[in-house]
Formats: sequence, structure tokens, C-alpha cells
Amino acid sequence: MDLLFGFARWANKALMMVAGCFLVAMIVLACANIFLRLVWLPISGTFELMGYFGAVVTAFALGYTQMSKGHIAVDIVLKAFPQKGQRYIQITNHIICMGFFGIVSWRIARYAGTLWTTGEVTETLGIVYYPFVYCVALGCAALALVFLADLVKLFQPAIEGEK
Repeated sequence: MDLLFGFARWANKALMMVAGCFLVAMIVLACANIFLRLVWLPISGTFELMGYFGAVVTAFALGYTQMSKGHIAVDIVLKAFPQKGQRYIQITNHIICMGFFGIVSWRIARYAGTLWTTGEVTETLGIVYYPFVYCVALGCAALALVFLADLVKLFQPAIEGEK
């Protein structure tokens, strides 16, 4: 189990670092475009690149944010249940979320494969954008992995208590 937690932590931290690099690239690109607009030479394709880089940043940050419990959680209703009921609701929630993001990752990866096969490119710069779509699929898969690790954590106290 430690292997699962360690891999999930390592993978999501690595994706977060890549997301940080893309975020820095977005900042540099935006600043350069603003500066160059002052001299009437804006950077071509900035809008496209910002969109694709933003998708990668968002997708790669999903798993790390879930690991650090940074997503919004409304637990007013959950706190009304007894401890055992809360645990069952959390287990159900993690299974549903893990399944949902696993399916989302699979479908997005299939869509990226279709884009690769058809050779779709961006309008302005002519960049193939299936790699960006694969990145989004990877980010969703990393989030599903975090939900799996969280699910295993929920079962650990029950397993340790039975021994």
C-alpha cells in the first residue's frame, strides 16, 4: 500500500512541477505579448497557446490539489451523519469519483488518438494538439489514482482494527 501512496504522491508532484513550468511559460508569453503589442508586433497564436497551456496546467494540478485537500468540500450534510455513516459516504464518493475520472481519462485519451489519426492542427500556428489532449487525459488519470489511494486509506483503519 505504501507503494501506491508513494507512486501517487510522486506522480502528482511531478505533474505539478510540469504544470508550474507551463504556468511560467504562460506568464512569459502573456508579458511578452503585452510588451510587443506596444510596438505593434503581437505574438501570433498567443490565444491558442494560452488555451492549451492552461488546459495542461489545470489538468496536471487536479491530482495534487486533491492530495492536499485543496478542492472545495461542502461537508455540512456529511457531519450530520454518525462516524460510520460518514465513512460509508466517503467510500461511495471516492468510488464514484475514481470511476468517473477513470472513464473521463479513457475517453479523452481515445479522443486524442482520433486527433492524432486525423492530423488535426491549430488554426493559427499549425501545431498538432493531440499531445495537449493526452496531457489532459493524464491529469484525469492522476486524479483517479489519488481517489484510489484515498479509498485504500479509508479501508486501512478497518483492516488494522480487525487484526
